[in-house]
Parts: sequence; structure tokens; C-alpha cells
Amino acid sequence: MSENIYISRKQELPLKGENTSVFLQVIISIAVFIFAITLSGVLSIDSMINNWNRSILGSLTVQIIPTDETDKDKAKAAALAYQEKAVEFLQSVNGVLKVTPLSDEQLNELLSPWLGDEVNINDLPAPRIIDVKISPDADIDFTQLAQDLAVASPQASLDNHKLWLNKLIAFADGLNLIASTILLLVAAITSGAIFYTTQMSLGLHHNIIEILHIVGAKDAYVAQQYAKRMAFLGFMGGVIGLLFAIPSIFFIGNLAVDIEGGIISEAGLSIFDWCIIFALPLFSMLIAMLTAYYTVKKTLKKML
Repeated sequence: MSENIYISRKQELPLKGENTSVFLQVIISIAVFIFAITLSGVLSIDSMINNWNRSILGSLTVQIIPTDETDKDKAKAAALAYQEKAVEFLQSVNGVLKVTPLSDEQLNELLSPWLGDEVNINDLPAPRIIDVKISPDADIDFTQLAQDLAVASPQASLDNHKLWLNKLIAFADGLNLIASTILLLVAAITSGAIFYTTQMSLGLHHNIIEILHIVGAKDAYVAQQYAKRMAFLGFMGGVIGLLFAIPSIFFIGNLAVDIEGGIISEAGLSIFDWCIIFALPLFSMLIAMLTAYYTVKKTLKKML
């Protein structure tokens, strides 16, 4: 009767039983949770800015200011006449692709969210609106265009959205800068936690590491043992943090969708953005592995 003898390699450094492993995994999970939510905000802001640039920078808005006629019908007829002159002028401008005067129904739909359904917009001296699409390559002097438009249609005023759009973009860039700073801080704090946890573990296993050096083990071998362990903790902590972050991202996204006005709703995450977010556990694993490896090599040079 033969016996099967199973020989397994014993782990020289008992890293799996350390109490600091649980602590570090919790730290990494929290860090990835914050990182994922903040990163989704950065990516959403970038998407929002790009959507604004595509949808707004290629358009102009022309308003026909109502006349001072006390007779409502005469005032409306005069506004329509000025609108017709403005349309005729705008269609002759080089670089203008399409000129679309808004109908009464479109004006009602545009103003009703601000005035409410109980207000009869037809009774108000609302301006006429003309939507103008321009070519992205058009070289238009908007100051001169506004002056020429005022001559062709004295009641018309031009708005190229550039002023308020620049303010919105500056505001979005500010948010982006804050979010990017948070990402750097989270990454730095996580690396710091891994650094000090690794140093603490090296101190606990100082005697074992000395014996390993006596029998011929190099610093790189010890560093690899820590790197493998920290890579596992980094990946598992990243997965746990991501599992909590994804529902939070969807919840915040649903809140943004419910906001009327279309500005915040321009934000969104593409498939590529989601791929970046889902890759965060790999990123946390890489950070943990590299930080542990170089921490061990640097610390052992001072210890031994």
C-alpha cells in the first residue's frame, strides 16, 4: 500500500495572517469608492462641455423685440414683419446654414417651463425667436453681423451664446479642477497607507527577513512576496469599493436627469468612460503592488 505524499512550498513570510491586511483592504475599498464617484464626475463634466460645444457653438439666436404698440394685433404684425426682414438678411450671410423662425407653438413650449401653464403667453409681449445654424468653419465677425442685422431689422438683437457659454465652461473647468485634486489626494493617501502598512509589516517580520538573507534571499525576493500580497489586497479592495460605487453613480445620475433645463442633463458617461471606471480595481492593484515593492526595497537597504 503506497502513500501519496503531497509536498507544498511553505510561505516564508506569514503575510496572510496579518491584522493590517483587513485594515488596508478597507482603506483601499473606501479610496476606490471615492475615486470612482469623483472620476465619474470628472468624465461627466468633460462630456457636458463637449456636448455644449457641439450643440451651442454652432448656433445663434436672434430676438425680435416687440414694438411699443398698445394694440396687441398691430404689435404682433410689426414683430412678424421685422422677423421676416431679419430672416431675409440672415439667409444672405456667408456661413449661415439654416435660419428657422420659431412658431407660436414652439415659443409656448419654450417659455411655459419658466412662466407656468396657467399663463397665456399669447397675451404677453413675448419676443420672436429665430434659430440660426452656422458652419463650424465660418469666419464671422459677430460684432459686425449684429450691426448689419440692426440696420436690416431695427428690432432684432443677436446672441451668439459665447459670453454665457464661456462662463459655464469656466465654472465646469473649476469643478473639474477640484475633482482632479480630490483624485490625486485619494491616490496619495492610499499610497501612503500602503507604504506605512508595509513598513509596519517589515518591522514585525524583521527576524524572518534576516534569516532569509542569511540563507541567500535577495531584497528583490522579499519585495516580490510583499508585492504579490499587496496586489491581491489592492484588487479585492478595488472590487469591493467599485461594487458600492456603481449604484451610487447611477443614483446621482438619476438625480441629474430629473433636473429640468437641459444643462446638467447634457452630462453622461460613454462606454469608454465606463471601461475606465471598471478598470479601477486593476489600477488599485497596480498602485498597491508597485508601492509595496519599492517600499520594501528601500526599507531593507536601511534595515540590513
